[in-house]
Amino acid sequence: MTTPNPQLSAPPPSPSRRDFLKLATRGLLYFSGLLGLGGLLRYLNYQPDPPPPARFEAGLATDYALNSRTLLPAVPAALIRDSKGFRAFSLVCSHLGCTVEIKSDNYACPCHGSRYDLAGQVIKGPASIPLTPLRVELTQDGKIVVYKE
Repeated sequence: MTTPNPQLSAPPPSPSRRDFLKLATRGLLYFSGLLGLGGLLRYLNYQPDPPPPARFEAGLATDYALNSRTLLPAVPAALIRDSKGFRAFSLVCSHLGCTVEIKSDNYACPCHGSRYDLAGQVIKGPASIPLTPLRVELTQDGKIVVYKE
């Protein structure tokens, strides 16, 4: 007959305070390391937004009356048709980049008060550079394409 071993049936000893704190500290360090590694992986896998388009179709040339000025909000630009043909310029203020508004006889920046004449030249500051001209192309099928470069 075998005698039972009293050491096998005894409950395991509870960890000391020092062991518990060591275990908790290591656990927190491992967890914060994993969080940091996850953040680093997200940073390294960052995909920037694609650049905005530089080519905009503005429709058929016949849609624009002679001596007309049309806002193209997607660009933003003003498309002008006069006796010389089509031309366009950006409606981004050369001062700090606000979008200028089309008025009856000029263009006005709502942010700082710059004003431009109908040709895009500065008539009142703080802007000192005229509005940027844009390239306009008339395709063989009669469509207007504005290039923002």
